[in-house]
Amino acid sequence: KNSLLNNPQVIEIATSNQLATQILNSCTARSDTDDGIVMELQTSHEMVDYNFLELFQMDIVEGRNFSEQYGTDQNEALIVNETFVKKLNWKTPLGKRVHLWGNLEKSVVGVVKDFHFQSMHHEIKPLFIQCRPDNHYFHARIGSDNIATTLDHIRETYDRFKMRYPFEFFFLDDNFNQMYASERKLGQTLGVFSGLAVFIACLGIFGLATFAAEQRTKEIGIRKILGASVPGIFLHLSRGFTKWVVLANLVAWPVAYYLMNKWLQNFAYRINLTIAIFILSGLAALCIAFLTVSFQTIKAATANPVDSLRYE
Repeated sequence: KNSLLNNPQVIEIATSNQLATQILNSCTARSDTDDGIVMELQTSHEMVDYNFLELFQMDIVEGRNFSEQYGTDQNEALIVNETFVKKLNWKTPLGKRVHLWGNLEKSVVGVVKDFHFQSMHHEIKPLFIQCRPDNHYFHARIGSDNIATTLDHIRETYDRFKMRYPFEFFFLDDNFNQMYASERKLGQTLGVFSGLAVFIACLGIFGLATFAAEQRTKEIGIRKILGASVPGIFLHLSRGFTKWVVLANLVAWPVAYYLMNKWLQNFAYRINLTIAIFILSGLAALCIAFLTVSFQTIKAATANPVDSLRYE
């Protein structure tokens, strides 16, 4: 750790027993509530060194972080998250005694702000963190300049100490992205097929607009002679397509709401589907329809009425 920190691009070093995005270990904790009731709580747990919370810039909302100044932190101290405190109805969590694995007793020295240590498919669970410097994962927060050079320095330092395992590394954001790989693929697939559907629909609307303009050539000429404006003729010709686009939206909205709401149920934290989302999508569909038919309708509306009346 000291050798790595000699490089100014290595900002902080920490270790943990599990990845910060995949804390899966759990156990039963037992403690007293403020009312004196003994409660058992199924909770996740993690082991980290003194610098872990600082490296990940996690906020301590109450109490303190682990510190080497306290010689008893490795054996006696616990840091819990806000959900842990809420589940046990603690108003004053600092100093509370927690019994773990039957006979192990530790004291709460700090409360960390809730953070997602699993994917968004899961709600934030109660969590306690113990202090232990010797762990499985070695984390380094590095500067954004000369990343390749910094990684070479870390690799060389690792190899120089002849560690037990070969040097392997990954960036945490890559690990985070893998958690949502299926959602990304689904989004890309739906995007492609939605684009194709809109393109095919636009071809159909364009064809209908061309056909309608040809069928109503004389009508357009008469309207212009009687004083109709170009915008008025454009709106008149576009009105027939507008009602079908609106009707299509009214049919699609309930289906889209049902399917999207069903998909969102897979996430513990999700948005609410409001009417504004569907209104905006309907307006977007109308704009696309207007843009598609605008060429033919404007062409017909701006044509010389003499040519229109001599049509055929």
